[in-house]
Amino acid sequence: MWPNPAVGCVLVREDLGHRIVGRGWTQPGGRPHAETEALGRAGEMARGATAFVTLEPCDHQGQTAACSEALINAGITRCVIALEDPDPRVSGAGIKRLKAAGVETLTGICQEEARHLNAGFLLRVTRGRPLFTLKTATTLDGRIATVRGNSKWITGAAARAFAHGLRADHDAIMIGIGTALADEPSLTCRLPGLEDRSPIRIIADTSLRLPPDSPLVATAGDVPTWVITVAGCDTERRAQLETRGTQVIEAETGQNGRPDLKWLAGELGRRGLTRVLVESGGDLAAAMVKEDLIDRLAWFRSAKLIGGDGRGALSAFGIDAIAEAPSFIRDSISDAGEDVLETYRRVI
Repeated sequence: MWPNPAVGCVLVREDLGHRIVGRGWTQPGGRPHAETEALGRAGEMARGATAFVTLEPCDHQGQTAACSEALINAGITRCVIALEDPDPRVSGAGIKRLKAAGVETLTGICQEEARHLNAGFLLRVTRGRPLFTLKTATTLDGRIATVRGNSKWITGAAARAFAHGLRADHDAIMIGIGTALADEPSLTCRLPGLEDRSPIRIIADTSLRLPPDSPLVATAGDVPTWVITVAGCDTERRAQLETRGTQVIEAETGQNGRPDLKWLAGELGRRGLTRVLVESGGDLAAAMVKEDLIDRLAWFRSAKLIGGDGRGALSAFGIDAIAEAPSFIRDSISDAGEDVLETYRRVI
């Protein structure tokens, strides 16, 4: 749960036939930490165990004792750490304490896998912004709607369920005002059992055109809803939105008169967000790509064709040469019912 990383810990007793004696993961709200949870489950069986941890154990006192200290006090003899924590409060201090206490400590095991899982947290700590994933659903020729704006449904029910799973896996979901007005989406997770995992909803709305009776505004008391505008917006409309529970955020103004997206990325990082899903139309998607803010793609593709007069997944963003085009590496391709889901990460 943002702003915390997702950490897992497994305690193994090699002298008992590599028996797992404790498992733990970061709890809702960030506390207790994974190591504390695993130690609590293992009890006295933790003594003499090896701890496998996806992120360096913390070394600072918070609501609970430092995890490095807890592991030492529990009597573990070895700690295998996938990734060093870049948080300045830790940043090698947990490893140093473990080694000083005589705990055999190994680092870098499955490092890339751990880095991939916690990419949002790492970006927020090192670059001050969350990870942005652009999710889109297109035809084979890259269209998200017909020339008249009809888009229901390009992909089938299975793909839409996958998309709701993506929502549950992100801290926030962001759209532009055009999508909000055209589709009147709820932007919630509606998978059975995951309804409480609906992310914060963010609407980029330069002129505050979001109607006070919008479904997004009507449910702002249940699901946090942030509206991003610029200075000089309609004060009456702002008051109406805020009275109904939305939070209006004035962004710095970019060169096009719209919210400065790099400033917004930094502001979302300052607010603790680590993973933001962008489910916008072509304009906001293109603007995010142009500002080099899209880190991952979740691209659903259906076996349909609309043609050149259909609406594209991305509007123009000024590419003159192939060498200028942002490049991505495909991570996976899988079936989503009759459709296909491809995931990509940005080449850095």
